[in-house]
Amino acid sequence: MTAQTLVLLHGVGLDRTVWEPVTALLDGRFRIVAPDLPGHGSRPPVPEGTTLGDLAAGVAGEIPPGAHVVGFSLGALVAQHLAVHRPELVATLTSVSSVCRRTEAERAAVLKRLATAEADPRASTAASLHRWFDGTDVSADRIRATEATLEANDPASFARCYRVFATADAEIGPRLGEIRAPALAVTGELDPGSTPEMTRRLAEAVPDCTAEVIPGARHMLPVQNPRELVTCLTAFIGRCSHV
Repeated sequence: MTAQTLVLLHGVGLDRTVWEPVTALLDGRFRIVAPDLPGHGSRPPVPEGTTLGDLAAGVAGEIPPGAHVVGFSLGALVAQHLAVHRPELVATLTSVSSVCRRTEAERAAVLKRLATAEADPRASTAASLHRWFDGTDVSADRIRATEATLEANDPASFARCYRVFATADAEIGPRLGEIRAPALAVTGELDPGSTPEMTRRLAEAVPDCTAEVIPGARHMLPVQNPRELVTCLTAFIGRCSHV
């Protein structure tokens, strides 16, 4: 029996290695496709004016039809775009730590972080690490590896991708009702940016979507809570595969 394909799309400023704690727990149950998004990791910098559609187009060619598509943070917006515009690729959609239809206050907060990313990438990296890892038991080695990934980004390209993250929920939000794939939205109880309320908004906006909130977790679910994430994900895909 051919293994089902699991596509893993990372967050802004990160790369495919953010999924290593997750893939280590999957024990070969899926064929894993974990591309770097345009402007990240091994990919060249993106140009000015890059859109969510550009990021989605940049990975669509690596996704076979009927894949289980999982997106984290910015990757969740990319996954949602694929589910709307390339539905043949998406058998199921899992949005991890996803924003959804930001309020005015939520948009103001992320635009402030965008301004920092544009003006002072080092300060942006430091702020992200504090926001993601303070109060967690994530190892110092994993935090240093995350820091190195963030610092390796081309600053202008990172800012362009961060702008997509900061604004594209307004673009994809009105289209969420068009998604026909079974969907899961999961976030951490203590995530200050991709909040439980946003996950509930997403579950209400997508026709066949379930919300899950992982107790005590912050934003970096693939790193802080990979076991809980894998449990949610595999149970969801299992339910969908047996319908």
